[in-house]
Amino acid sequence: MTFDDDVVLETKDLSVFYGGKPAIERVSFQVPRNEVIAIIGPSGAGKSTLIRCYNRMNDLINGVEIKGDILFEGSPLYAPEADPTEIRFRIGMVFQRPNPFPKSIYDNVAFGLRINGIEGDLDQMVEESLRKAALWAEVHDRLGDSALTLSGGQQQRMCIARALAVQPEVVLMDEPAASLDPISTQAIESLIRELIEDVTIVIVTHNMQQAQRVAKYAAVVMTDESRVGELIEYGPTEQIFGTPKDQRTEAYVTGRIG
Repeated sequence: MTFDDDVVLETKDLSVFYGGKPAIERVSFQVPRNEVIAIIGPSGAGKSTLIRCYNRMNDLINGVEIKGDILFEGSPLYAPEADPTEIRFRIGMVFQRPNPFPKSIYDNVAFGLRINGIEGDLDQMVEESLRKAALWAEVHDRLGDSALTLSGGQQQRMCIARALAVQPEVVLMDEPAASLDPISTQAIESLIRELIEDVTIVIVTHNMQQAQRVAKYAAVVMTDESRVGELIEYGPTEQIFGTPKDQRTEAYVTGRIG
C-alpha cells in the first residue's frame, strides 16, 4: 500500500542482521502523517527490531548491520551526515515498561528540553507536555516528587510527556500498555487517539483489540520458514482484520496461529 503524499516515514527494502544472521528482510511500507500505524505479529517476528530502526536505537547494539533505508521527511535516516541524536529527538520512543529517571516528575519531563538546549519558558513547556499526556491534573501539585512515586500508568504517561516535550514529529510505542492494568490501558489508548492531531504514532502491540481500537493502518510482520521476519501485509486496519488478503494474516488475527 502506498500513499500519494504526506508520508512522514518510508521504509525501503529494509533488512536487519545481528551478528550476520537476518532478523528481518526486505521490509517496505509507508507511514502517513498524523495517523496511528500498528505493527502486529507473533513474538519473535521482528516487530521491535523494525520499530527501533526508526530512531536508530539498533545502532547501539554490537554486531548489527542494516541494509536498505528509511526516509524521514524524504531524507535518508542512515545517511552518513544524519545525526542520530537529532533523529531521536524528532522521533521519540516510549518503551514497553515505564522507564522514569530517578528524578522529580518535573525534571523527568524537562530532561530532553535541557540537554537539547531548547530555549523558552521551561515551566510552561513542562505543563503543556503533561497536559498533552493527560497527567497535569494528577501531578500539578507534586512536580517536585520523585517520578518513582507515580503508579505504573502514571509513569507511562509521564514518559509519553517526556517524549512529547521536545515536540517530535513521530512517537514510537513498543507495547506501551503491556504492563498496565485495564484502566491505565484505556487511558493510554485515549491519549493515543488525541495525540495524532500533533504527531504520527507507530505502535507495536500484541493486543489485537487494541490495534483495532487505535490504529488506522496495520502492518503484519511474521517469520518465514527460516525464522526471518518479513512484512506479509499492510493496509487499513479494518481490511486487515475483516478481509485480509494473506491466509497467514487471517490465521493470526483469528487466533489460529501466534
